[in-house]
Amino acid sequence: MSNPTGSPAPGEPPVFAERPTDFIVKDAFVLGALPLALAGFAGIAGFPQLGFVLLGLTVFVALFFRNPPRFNAGDERTVVAPADGRVIEAGEIEQPDGSKACRVAIFLSVFNVHVNRIPIAGRVLSIERRGGKYLAAFNRRAETENARCELTLETAHGERIGVIQIVGLIARRIICHPVEGDWVERGVRYGLIRFGSRTDVVLPLSCELKVRRGDRVRGGSSPLAQLPEIS
Repeated sequence: MSNPTGSPAPGEPPVFAERPTDFIVKDAFVLGALPLALAGFAGIAGFPQLGFVLLGLTVFVALFFRNPPRFNAGDERTVVAPADGRVIEAGEIEQPDGSKACRVAIFLSVFNVHVNRIPIAGRVLSIERRGGKYLAAFNRRAETENARCELTLETAHGERIGVIQIVGLIARRIICHPVEGDWVERGVRYGLIRFGSRTDVVLPLSCELKVRRGDRVRGGSSPLAQLPEIS
């Protein structure tokens, strides 16, 4: 989707620049500064046990915002996981307009990597933010009531793919970097959700699912489904 200079060719959508790419997302330094400072004060004040607890909290924040590199599985028709976590749903659903689709829902615990990845290459058709509640991410009502960001992609062959970031019980911020019209490559990092969440992928009914409920997946490297070959 780009010419030899690295910029979009005439008539093609702009190529999204992957982010975040730091091994530790910068949010960790902001959120981890306070417990680290308090740990130092606790140690100086003669409360070493409290200091160790606060130091442990600092380490937890750093681990939460880890952002390891990943390598895509399969070929260009392979849909990869958009997030690390456990599959809590994989199967057919009925959409609001009455049409059928396949959905894979992934629950991210606070111990999972929370950086999100694009499951299949495509052009961003729309980005919509909905909802406002903060129910536990595995609650069925969270699908429609929790704060969420719905990104719709169109592949080079015209398929529509939905990627939905949904907050959890303690998540309070969804970050989604692409904008409408961007072309995003498969497996690139494009955003994150802070502290416990869920990420869904909505696929055409013609896809072949590669996961089932209970499976553990890794963002960018675990295949979720295979789209039909194009003749």
